[in-house]
Amino acid sequence: MARIIDGSEKNLVGEQVRALRIKRGMSQQALSDRLETMAIYVCRGSVSRIEDRQRTVTDIELYGLSQVLGVPIAQLFGPEEQ
Repeated sequence: MARIIDGSEKNLVGEQVRALRIKRGMSQQALSDRLETMAIYVCRGSVSRIEDRQRTVTDIELYGLSQVLGVPIAQLFGPEEQ
């Protein structure tokens, strides 16, 4: 089966997740803890791998990340063009 993303990068949102998390003064553990309150279980190490684009992200995780970080899902794919 062909891979959707070729190369070593496994998601498109990692860099933006990191930027938004840091902008909000949130640690990786705090992000993980907030996701857990939504019954979305992503450990701190997985948050790190998402941010490094070394782990895929499910649709439910995308939803949770957008809620915790307070942005629309589309913004996780990059900052809005002005």
